[in-house]
Amino acid sequence: MNPNLDRLQPYPFEKLAALTRGIEPPPALSPIALSIGEPKHATPSIIREALTAHLHHLATYPTTRGLPELREAIAAWLTRRFALPAGALDPARHVLPVNGTREALFAFAQAAIDPAAGALVLMPNPFYQIYEGAALLAGATPWYLPCTAGTGFVPDFDAVPERVWDRCRLLYLCSPGNPTGAVLDKPTLAALIERAQRHDVILAADECYSEIYADEDRPPPGLLQVAAEQGLTDFRNCIVFHSLSKRSNAPGLRSGFVAGDAALIEPFFRYRTYHGCAMPLQHQHASRVAWQDEAHVVDNRAQYRAKFDAVLPILAGVLDVQRPAAGFYLWPRTGIPDPDFARGLLAQQHVRVLPGSYLSRPGDDGRDPGAGHARLALVAPIDECVEAAGRIREFVEGL
Repeated sequence: MNPNLDRLQPYPFEKLAALTRGIEPPPALSPIALSIGEPKHATPSIIREALTAHLHHLATYPTTRGLPELREAIAAWLTRRFALPAGALDPARHVLPVNGTREALFAFAQAAIDPAAGALVLMPNPFYQIYEGAALLAGATPWYLPCTAGTGFVPDFDAVPERVWDRCRLLYLCSPGNPTGAVLDKPTLAALIERAQRHDVILAADECYSEIYADEDRPPPGLLQVAAEQGLTDFRNCIVFHSLSKRSNAPGLRSGFVAGDAALIEPFFRYRTYHGCAMPLQHQHASRVAWQDEAHVVDNRAQYRAKFDAVLPILAGVLDVQRPAAGFYLWPRTGIPDPDFARGLLAQQHVRVLPGSYLSRPGDDGRDPGAGHARLALVAPIDECVEAAGRIREFVEGL
């Protein structure tokens, strides 16, 4: 077996299952799960209808590059959403459909990294665990960039030594961030693009939470958007990952895309051809419809705003927690060790949350930026989120 498999740490939810094994929550309280970021809003009918209308394609092999109509819809959406110059994206060269961002974020590292070169892969800390696993199985070494309240929960890229940039092959960006909801601003993205050109680093921007944000008039900027504004019309070393899971409440569709530098897309397409991961045609037709509609996305944002509006006043005064700029997570301080917080909350209130330290790694200084936090995913119906907030408050007040 690949020896790098032994370098993988248990996945956060595997650790959570071990942590809570044997707990018997109060049977009178209904279970509420805030631990997994799985959207529970209804999948729009236009997506379901398009999917079922094309089930006859079950008898047809899909192509790895995807339907031209889907790639055109994606390019048009990117152009509208991120104010790209007309024609800046060629659907045939700059866009590739994928089966959700998770598999693409992992597979891209396998295609992009030469393990013989002593490559480093930089990533925010805490982070989406796929980044680390992708780096390890590609034969690279992860380099963690702490995200703390002191840095606004974004990495301090200027603190990274030049020797690290020289060895860096790939930098995973997550904006809006999981779990913090922090957003990288345009000056930060512009500085990273300049640095990536100088050190020949690939910027892999996970933007799958980009369509869930607090202020309707201030959508988070994107990597391709800033690249275009900087005059980098070929998007050199820039690639973005988007998904319909969060934007369109369709996690089971397993549909997303990568877009950007054509010199990166083409070899990644070759890799995926051998990998055998073409998106089913019925999913492609449903995806095309989803990327062409914004009404359901606006409604989705409104539902999440209503949850934050309802939950935050209940938690005020008992937890150190703020409304995030984007995403659907809360990242409160727990006041006690975060595994104890998660275990106690489940045992006493039948509410399941994820310890923050299960999403992070200790730094060279021994500090763990996820420790002392918990991730709360406000994905349940609003009445359940309100009920959970009340139970959390009661639990904290009893500590």
